[in-house]
Amino acid sequence: MARLTLLAVAGAAGTLSRYLVGGLVHRFLGSEFPYGTLAVNLAGCCAIGFLGTIAEEKFLLSSAMRTTLLIGFLGAFTTFSSFAYETWGLFKESEYLLAGVNVAASFAGCFVGLLLGVLLARTI
Repeated sequence: MARLTLLAVAGAAGTLSRYLVGGLVHRFLGSEFPYGTLAVNLAGCCAIGFLGTIAEEKFLLSSAMRTTLLIGFLGAFTTFSSFAYETWGLFKESEYLLAGVNVAASFAGCFVGLLLGVLLARTI
């Protein structure tokens, strides 16, 4: 139960961080481009690359801390970081075709999913 509580707290912190960072960037750079989302995604990808490497190659994070930071905090901060990290995992294993399929399917699939959601909402 303590592990789930820690995961939930980390998720809440990630959500609040996303909101605050996105809002701050939006405030300074304006709204003509989604700078806040871009900043969050770039920061999240850098963070998951750093923390994932620290955990997997340097063994400096416990399994519980890895889960808390990567899934809890960063999972709530940005899901794009998880996508990038998993694609990197495929790339590291020389699964270039699967990495490419993951990229293409994620972008195309998510866009199609968005369009389906819009169409569904418009029928209500």
